[in-house]
Amino acid sequence: MSSKILVTQSLLSDFTWMFRMDDGLASFLRTLRREAKPQSGAMLDGIEFEDAVTACAKNKPIDGLHKMLWIDCAHEVAHDCRGGQFQVRLSRDLELDGVTYVCYGVLDCLRAGEIIDIKYSKTYNVGKYRESPQHPMYFWLCPEARAFTYVVCDGEWVYRERYTPDITDHIETHIRDMVRWLKAHGLYDEYARIWAAKED
Repeated sequence: MSSKILVTQSLLSDFTWMFRMDDGLASFLRTLRREAKPQSGAMLDGIEFEDAVTACAKNKPIDGLHKMLWIDCAHEVAHDCRGGQFQVRLSRDLELDGVTYVCYGVLDCLRAGEIIDIKYSKTYNVGKYRESPQHPMYFWLCPEARAFTYVVCDGEWVYRERYTPDITDHIETHIRDMVRWLKAHGLYDEYARIWAAKED
């Protein structure tokens, strides 16, 4: 067994949402076991919207945008991101109880000390991402960041939900919660095997 175990915000997010969705357990177990998941319409919309924003921010033509209603929103979000670095891949080790967890994530955009996460969601309520492990994870990965902003489009409007390090819990809390649950349900060894990090 590897002495290092990979952990991503996607895995932690699926764990967090497991308790709030009817099929949450099945979805989390598929992610835990790294089983291929079909891309839902919502996932495809999110990918397409992010691609449109990236194209706008880089002053490139938008290809394949099937919902032209998004155009104004894409330009508005692109204004927030223009001049930033896109798809920034980061990793950082975290030691917990003698185990090294390799935290890994891909930032949609990093601009002037702010992490910007681009989302498309048909519904949005204030504080929707308050309990998400994404901003705690990304603050750990990018400790020099001063703010993390979810920029969310619902097809017509753009919403912003901003967090700073001083009001964000440490990613350790989220990892410990997941590890505790996995151990209680006899799934930790499976996790450690499947998510074993490659040694340097």
